[in-house]
Amino acid sequence: MFGKLFGKDEARRTADPHALPAPRRKNGVYVLRALGDTRVLAVVEAADAGDWEAVKTALAPFDLGRDHRVLGQLADLDGVQDWIGRAVEEDKEHRALALLISGARHISWGWEARTSARAVDVTREQWRIFHERLDIAEEQLFEAAELRPEWVTPWRRLLTSGRGMSLGPAVNETRFDAGLRRDPLDLDIHTERLAQLQPRWGGEPGQALAFAREAFAGAPDGHRLGCVVAMAYVEEWVESDDSNCLQQPRIRTELREAAERSILHHAYERGLGWQGDYNMFAMALSLAGSSTASNVFRELDGAFTEWPWTFMADPQKAYARFRKAF
Repeated sequence: MFGKLFGKDEARRTADPHALPAPRRKNGVYVLRALGDTRVLAVVEAADAGDWEAVKTALAPFDLGRDHRVLGQLADLDGVQDWIGRAVEEDKEHRALALLISGARHISWGWEARTSARAVDVTREQWRIFHERLDIAEEQLFEAAELRPEWVTPWRRLLTSGRGMSLGPAVNETRFDAGLRRDPLDLDIHTERLAQLQPRWGGEPGQALAFAREAFAGAPDGHRLGCVVAMAYVEEWVESDDSNCLQQPRIRTELREAAERSILHHAYERGLGWQGDYNMFAMALSLAGSSTASNVFRELDGAFTEWPWTFMADPQKAYARFRKAF
């Protein structure tokens, strides 16, 4: 009824008072900004202005110790590194929060210096800056984890820095276990571990997919952990020289069943940034040539998130192309 009276965007805002209106679309597609939420946008705008007091106020509805996506908005925001250090030094009451944000930002900032180029193509100076920033991140994240031992987000970020610094399987497994102790079903902890198990990061062929299957098998119906299976196949596609490697009936069946038991299940809760979960399945199902992709794209209604489409040469165009195909 709302769709007929007000249109889709108005209907969504009626259902969710914090939903951002969809921006202008290009070929029916729009980039999801600030997780599609007015409260997250307030966090991003305060951080962009370098206003620490406003950032803390805007973060009041969120728990950055558990909310990877809101933390990710700050980690990926250029300029945060210019002022967050002052908050770390001066705000003793919120030191753990400032350390967490600074550590997460330094990892993203480090990867920006390294770029996504193959290791052999990264210059000595890029490596130096990369490791310098990750060293700072590690120190800050460990202190944040010590100050707030119940937080899971520092351990997810430490998994990323551990991978980048090639700290080895023993260190990575210890950090993964630390994350699991805080939340055994945390999707971000699992997807970061999945990345570590890829052959390009030292894993064995098939190891990551086996890990994903085992992890999702222990999750209840409707849990977003099913996305780890979707990402395992996206990663297999990345590792392969065959762009059609996922177009096999058994893979289509497994991905369809994973989607139906997770994001398409009636028990799935569309939490903040749910569109990211749907984008993971949209890419995996599309690469597999599964008709279930049409259901996922329909629910997304054009909402595009950069991850995991950044594996494509032109992410947004790839999304639009697959969306049209299904």
